[in-house]
Amino acid sequence: MSSEQELEAVIGLEIHVQLSTRTKMFCGCELSFGDRANVHTCPICLAHPGVLPVPNRTAIEYALLIAAALECEVAPRSIFHRKNYFYPDSPKAYQISQYDVPIAGAGRLGDVRIHRAHLEEDAAKMVHVGHHRGRIQGSDDSLVDFNRGGTPLVEIVTEPDLRSGAQVREWGQLLRATIRQLGVSDVNMEEGSLRCDANVSVRPVGSDEFGTKTEMKNMNSFRFIERGIEAEVARQKELIASGGQVVQETLHFDPATGELHSLRSKEEAHDYRYMPEPDLVPVVPTRQMLDAAAAALPELPAERSQRYREELGVSEGAALKLSFDLEWAEFFEGVIAHHPEIEPRAAANWVTGEFAAELRKQGDQALGETVVTPDSLGALVRLVGSKRISHSSAKAVLAEMVADGADPLEVVEERGLEQISDSGELEKIVAQAIDENPAPAEQVRSGNEKAIGALVGAVMKATQGRADGGEVTRLLRRDLGL
Repeated sequence: MSSEQELEAVIGLEIHVQLSTRTKMFCGCELSFGDRANVHTCPICLAHPGVLPVPNRTAIEYALLIAAALECEVAPRSIFHRKNYFYPDSPKAYQISQYDVPIAGAGRLGDVRIHRAHLEEDAAKMVHVGHHRGRIQGSDDSLVDFNRGGTPLVEIVTEPDLRSGAQVREWGQLLRATIRQLGVSDVNMEEGSLRCDANVSVRPVGSDEFGTKTEMKNMNSFRFIERGIEAEVARQKELIASGGQVVQETLHFDPATGELHSLRSKEEAHDYRYMPEPDLVPVVPTRQMLDAAAAALPELPAERSQRYREELGVSEGAALKLSFDLEWAEFFEGVIAHHPEIEPRAAANWVTGEFAAELRKQGDQALGETVVTPDSLGALVRLVGSKRISHSSAKAVLAEMVADGADPLEVVEERGLEQISDSGELEKIVAQAIDENPAPAEQVRSGNEKAIGALVGAVMKATQGRADGGEVTRLLRRDLGL
């Protein structure tokens, strides 16, 4: 690879999704996050001799639902394998997974192709602690919590279709919103119910060949994944530009320092000695199961975003924000259902813009905690749309609505916030603003149109925000000869 060629990133993802079933993948132990260590265990998930696993039907149904959402080809017959490795978090010395015949094959989400999705069980949790109580200083203990061991997982593997950290973050958020809406996982990255590894390489732009890849692990937010990938892409490009070569290895990105650390060399692929799991029968989904998965699909985020944009005229940014969170989408749809005369685009902008900002401002309120209803917010948007109040006055009204659930019309009437409807009165105030602010007025006349902002501000101050900003600007431009 020439160091002078323009290089592009090539990124593929491996995403582990913990399924929100009541019990584990192959036994009846309860699943619960945050409980005391090793209280949800049994002879099966602890691999006592002579026990037999039994597959969790709900986990299989959840996997079929994910496959349907990702438009994957479902295998008519898939089998479980033993993935052999020795590590303290696996009491059997192997993991039950799927290898060459996964439950789901090729699919797609947005502009990223899915390579496969397969079922497996999670490992136990390793807890690393320092030595104490007179033991050797500087060494470490590793404790094992088997509560997590045996948790049902679906591993989703993408094709290497992503080209930047920002694209990974955006697509990962779409995937997380999609899985959450299916109701099969809470996809909480901080608690580990969604874990994402990235395979990163670079190659000359236009090439079909792949460069040497590194694997990035242990990142617990898509924002950190974006930063980590950008740092690794920059490192690989700089290395190649200086005549060096990328070495295949596993890396960890430290978001606190922005540094990359090598965890281990991965020059050779592990030989896991996969073998068919002799204690489990093949998974053969019935037509009834497939039909049930297809019928259970809700309107997914990508579809909702498209509907908002194409049918309702909502801006792309607002459509994305609303489609990623069902609670916000339902609030928005409540606004336009109560007030069908409102432009959906304006309603969406108020919901995702001023309303969301005011909730954050007043104690970072969650949508479920606010006393503002879709009906009352719609009434406010209607007042703005009919030009009964100005945008700035509406923001003041909104603050009272969020604070104590005030009725928007009552606030407008009590505070005298209705816009000035007398054009003659507004023309006098505009003329006075020009007379009292000669410097910016002269700047505007001389061609500096940005200076008109000072004059608009003077008019809005004189009218206490009750003037329509667009009309003020029009009158100023007319009187200043523009």
